[in-house]
This record gives sequence, C-alpha cells and structure tokens, in this order.
Amino acid sequence: MKTINKISFNDIESIPQLIKDFLDHKIEGFEENTFSLDHFTKQIHLKQESFTSEQRTVLFEAFEHQLSGLVLSTKQKENLNNLKLPDTFTITTGHQLNLFSGPVFFVYKILQTIKTCSYLKSNFPDFNFVPVYWMASEDHDFAEINHFKTECNYYEINEKSGGPVGRIPVTDTFFISEFEREFKDSVFGTELILMLKEAYKLGNTLTEAIKILVNRLFSNFGLLIIDGDSKELKNQVKDIFKEELLHSELFKVSKEKVDFLTEKYGKVQVNPREINLFYLSETRDRIEFDGTKYTIVDTPIQFTKEEILNELENAPEKFSPNALMRPVYQEKVLPNLAYIGGNAEIMYWLELKDYFSKINIPFPILIPRNSMLFLKEKTMRKMEKLHLKIEDFFKNFTSITNSKILEDHTILRLLEEKEQLLINNFSELQTIAETTEKSFGNMVKAEEVRQLKSFKRMKKRLLHAEKIKQSELLERLEKLFLEVHPSKTWQERVYNFSVFFADYGYSWLETCLEEMVVQESKLIIVAI
Repeated sequence: MKTINKISFNDIESIPQLIKDFLDHKIEGFEENTFSLDHFTKQIHLKQESFTSEQRTVLFEAFEHQLSGLVLSTKQKENLNNLKLPDTFTITTGHQLNLFSGPVFFVYKILQTIKTCSYLKSNFPDFNFVPVYWMASEDHDFAEINHFKTECNYYEINEKSGGPVGRIPVTDTFFISEFEREFKDSVFGTELILMLKEAYKLGNTLTEAIKILVNRLFSNFGLLIIDGDSKELKNQVKDIFKEELLHSELFKVSKEKVDFLTEKYGKVQVNPREINLFYLSETRDRIEFDGTKYTIVDTPIQFTKEEILNELENAPEKFSPNALMRPVYQEKVLPNLAYIGGNAEIMYWLELKDYFSKINIPFPILIPRNSMLFLKEKTMRKMEKLHLKIEDFFKNFTSITNSKILEDHTILRLLEEKEQLLINNFSELQTIAETTEKSFGNMVKAEEVRQLKSFKRMKKRLLHAEKIKQSELLERLEKLFLEVHPSKTWQERVYNFSVFFADYGYSWLETCLEEMVVQESKLIIVAI
C-alpha cells in the first residue's frame, strides 16, 4: 500500500462551503475553535478551570462500570486511571451503532481521534490525552443502522424497534452465516467472522455488540468507549435539562447563530426545537409543552410542570438529548478538548456556540475528520491510460466526461473559434450601435444572444452524436467512476471496513493510522 495523494478539502467541490469557511477562519467567532497548538493551549486552560475533581470521579466510575465486561489492554487501563488526574483530557468522536460498524468512515474517525491524542502528547508532554468513542446508543432510527454493505453483498438485521437502538437485543443472526460464506476464504476472513460472531451473539444488545467490536479493533490503541444511556452521567446534566424544559434555552439562545448560518449558507443541518429532549419509555419520543402540560408525542403520557421536574430529579435516565443537546451533554460530562466528526456533524455543532457560552461550558475545538479512499492499482492504471487524475473524480464528472468525449475534436474546436469570433464582432458592433441609439444597441445584443444559443445547440448536438459514436469510451469512463465512487458516492460511505480488513488485517488499521493527517482536513488516497 502506498499513498498516492492527499487533497485538501478546499480543493474538493463537494465539500460544503460552510466547512471550507470554518477551516479558513472566515466565520466570525469560531477562529479559536479550529486546530492549532495555540488553540489547544487555551482549551486545556479552559477545561482545567471548568472540570472538577468530583466530575472526574463520576466519569471514572461510569467508565469502569461500562467497561467491566471487556478485556482491557494495558494502555486502556492506564488511560482509564489517568482520567482521575487533573492533567488528563479527552479527544472525542461519536457515531451511531451501525451493524458491524456500518460504513468504513466509522473506523477512520476513531483512528483520527487516536492519532490526535498521540500528536497532542508529543506537543504537550506534561498532559495526558485519552481517545474516546461516544456511542449514540439512544438514537431510535433503527433503519439507519440495521445494515452494512461489502463489495458483493448487503447485510441487514430485523429487530423490534422504536426505543433506543442500543437496548435492542440480537435475535436475528442469519446475516452472520451469509457473511461467513463471503469471507471464509479471505486471508483474514476467519478473524472477521470471529469478530462478528462474538459481537452479535444471541442476546447481546446492540450497545454490547458495538462495544465488543470496537474494543476488539482498538483496545491496543488505548481507546475508551462510553455510553450516554447512563443514570450516573445524566445526573450531571439535570440542571441543563431542567432549564431546557422550563425555558427552551437552547432554542432561544441559538436563534441568532442559526439565523446567521441560514442566511449565509442556506438551511442549517439540524433545526433546534423548543424542547430538545426525548422521553424514554418503551419508545423514545419528543417532549412538547403546550403552555399548561408536557406531553410525550405519540403516547398518552402527560406531565404537569411539577410532575416532569420530579421525574427528572428522580429518573434522569428517562430523558434523552436530541442531536443538538447531545454535544452539550457530552461536553458537560467529559474533560474534552476537541470533537472529531463528519462535515454534517461539525455543521450542527456550529449552531451551539452561543448556547455553550450561556451555560458556561467551554466550546470545543472542532475537527472535520479526514476522508480516505483505497484504490486498486489496476484502477489507477486505467486512469493513467485515459489521462485522468484522481482529482478529476472529485469534480463535476459529467463535465470531465464530456470534455474527454470531445477531446481534440476538430468540429468543436472550429465551433469554439467561430463562437469567440462572433462574440468579438458583436461586441464591436454593439459599441458603435449604442452611439447611434440605445434601442439599436439593445437589438444588436438580442441578436447576439440568439446566435450564441444556436452555437450552444450545435455543441449539445455534437456531444450527443459523439456519445453515440464513442459509446465504448463512455462506458469505460462510467465504470471507472463507479470503481472510485461505488453506488455513485464516496467509497467510505458505502463499504464496510471488512472489505479492506479481509485482505490486510490489523496492518490495514496501522496503514490508516500512519497516513492519517491530524492538523488538516484532507482526502487521503491510497493505492492497494
């Protein structure tokens, strides 16, 4: 394996402009929430002042309890014990409990979290940095997480859903036998099959399954895994949840930031609600307030103000943060310095800056995660034969294809020459015409537009004719695009990690870690 290229997010058309502007310090108020050693120095100071020894004790005990069923590595034990110390901080990423980890970027974001901790330790040797994976165990959209895809197959489980997905027990293991058939002859297929069987053993909850899998993959790197579905941890945020129920604080305080982002970049990633909490019963449902009572949407459950506050005080575990409140919960209970997430995640974190200030929690450094692309060498050779660069596949590929179809085409070149000549002639004619009478100048301009439309029609007709004539080349280009973008999207959003692990095992993880860039957000292309 060797790295072919590392492309900055700024050079990729499909990366949202909001992310590019954030990375380039073009959004006022977020300049110090980007990656730099100076910013980390300030963040360490802020978190030291705001995170208490009592909070560390609660966190240590929660981790110790949640990880008790796992075999921890020496590095994990060391990281766990270090959390009790005032000079220890976390770097966190989070993700849903996708079946067998889901798309492979799940692995990339965890590895970047691990490497960021190593980078910080080398630059701040007097402090400790612990990588943390936050499990989104309380999400209730089972259809989003119940499947994964390899090059050859689509795997899915069917379970009763509606409540927090992490609490769902595994009863359907048919997909395991199908997976075994696909990978039994791979170099590291046996290892993959054992991982799957161990994690998705009958009766394991989906939380337990992902915890077992992630620990199997990353324990030697010192990664700690945390589940927010915890009474002990939610006890730490009761005051924040109370203000949310009584005063809709997040909705009100974030409005100015949401309006700014909406006006400049279009709709925001997640719109705040008046109450950004769910209630957990047999299902997970939104909480609404009609002015007199609190209702749990789609259930008969209702509370008076006194009743819901009493419920929060005695059973905080029944209150679940939504996508916007979850970052607040996380930053309250962790001594966290930075969050590593996908572009969509970073975009909704940006909505929360003012709310974090209001509740006196340091807003973290935000790091848009690296992307990775593993390409077979034969795919690279096909590109070279067609005189294409990997960057071309992250531009408008329809335009690239059209250019390739009409490359060095005599008629097109002649059309473009005559079109430019036409533009020049009309420009000269219009300048003179306008000295005679303005309406005459307008008539000349209208005639220019009419004739240029004819040129566009001719070029479109030429392209259509050449596509028919060069159908073989067009087919090669389309197939090549799908080799880079399976299912017409980024590879990391389609394939499961097993596609790569099957051939290279744990050395593939080491390669990913080695090639990962922590100081910048890049697309890393590796030839295999």
